[in-house]
Amino acid sequence: MKTNKKQFLTGAEVVVRACVDAGAKMMFGYPITPGTEILSHWIREAQSRLIGGQADKSLKYLQTEDEIAAGFCMCGAVMAGEKTFTATAGPGTVLMQDALSMADGMRLPVVVIVVQRGGPSSGTVIYSQQEVNLAIHGGNGEGLRLVYSPSNLTELYEYTRLAFNNAWKYNFPVIVLSDGFLMKTRQLVDLEKIKIKNIETEAIISENTQKNIRNIYTFEEELGEKLARDKKDFEKMAGEVIMSEVFCGRGQVETCPYEELVIAHGIVAGAAKEAVNALRLAPLAQGKKVGLFRPITLSPFPAKELNELAKQAKKIFVVESSMGQLRDLVKQNLEVAVEVSGLYKPAEGIESEEIVKLLNC
Repeated sequence: MKTNKKQFLTGAEVVVRACVDAGAKMMFGYPITPGTEILSHWIREAQSRLIGGQADKSLKYLQTEDEIAAGFCMCGAVMAGEKTFTATAGPGTVLMQDALSMADGMRLPVVVIVVQRGGPSSGTVIYSQQEVNLAIHGGNGEGLRLVYSPSNLTELYEYTRLAFNNAWKYNFPVIVLSDGFLMKTRQLVDLEKIKIKNIETEAIISENTQKNIRNIYTFEEELGEKLARDKKDFEKMAGEVIMSEVFCGRGQVETCPYEELVIAHGIVAGAAKEAVNALRLAPLAQGKKVGLFRPITLSPFPAKELNELAKQAKKIFVVESSMGQLRDLVKQNLEVAVEVSGLYKPAEGIESEEIVKLLNC
C-alpha cells in the first residue's frame, strides 16, 4: 500500500492497512455485505506485494466455506502463534459465536472486525448498531471480550491496531465494532502520525509447552473456579484499556458545565457532536448546557466515568441506531438516579438535526 502521509481511503482499506501494520499475516473470512471489501482488499494486498521484484507470500488468506469455519480456523492459527483476524457482519456474526465462545473459554487472542447491518435475520445489508449485544455477550459463557466502537476512520485504524496488541497482551478476544456506513465511507486520513508499537507473538501451543488447552470441564465447580479467575483477569485488564470521550463543543474544556447529557457510540457519536455544537453555540437566550459522553470501549464499559458525569446531569439522552442496546448497557452501569430517555432508530442513520430536535422538545 502507498504510505503517503494523507490518503483518501474507505473504511475497508483503513482496516486492511491497520491489520498489515499490526503485523497480521493471515485472514480467514467469508464474503458478507457490508464487510466483504475487507476480505477482497486483503486478498488484493496479499497478491500485489513484491519484495525485490518477487511476490511476497508472507500475507496469506483463506476464503472458507462459511463464517463458522473462518472463526475456528482463526482460533487454530492463533494457537500456532500467527497474528490473524477475520471480518464479518450480521448473520455472519451470529454464526461466528460458536468459535468466539471457544476463544472466550480458551483465552485465545483472536481479533474480529464486525461490520454491523440491520436485522432481524438477513434484514438489510447497509447499516445498524444492532450487534452490540452479540459482540459482547454472544454465545454461551460470560462474554469476557474487549469491544471497541470507533466513530471515524482514524479511530478505526487506531483501535484495530490496539485490538491486536491487547488481544495478545491479555489473551482475551477483541472485537472492533464498526458499521456499514463507516466501512463504505471515504475520508482523508493521516495514519502515519499514529504511532503504536506492535506486541510480538509466540505460539500458545508448541512442542516446548502444552499440547492442549482445556475447553471442557467435567464438574460445574471446576468451571466456576476457572471463570472466577478469568473474570479477575478481565477486571484487572479493564483498568488499563477502558476508553471514553467527553465532548462539550468546539473550544470547550471537558469540565464545562452541562445539565443534559447525550450518550452515543460509534458513528452516531459524530452526529451527536455536531448536535452539541449547534445547541451550545446557539444564541445565548436559547443556548443549552449539553454535553456528550461516548463510551469507546463498550466492553469493559466505562462505568466509573459514566457515573461521575451523571452526577451533574438532570437528564440523560441515549441516541443509537437500535431499539436500546446501548441504553441497556448504560442502565446496567448507572448508579445515579437520573431520568434516561432517548432516540432509538434501529438500522437507520441518525442526523444531528434529529438530536437537536430531541433535546429542544
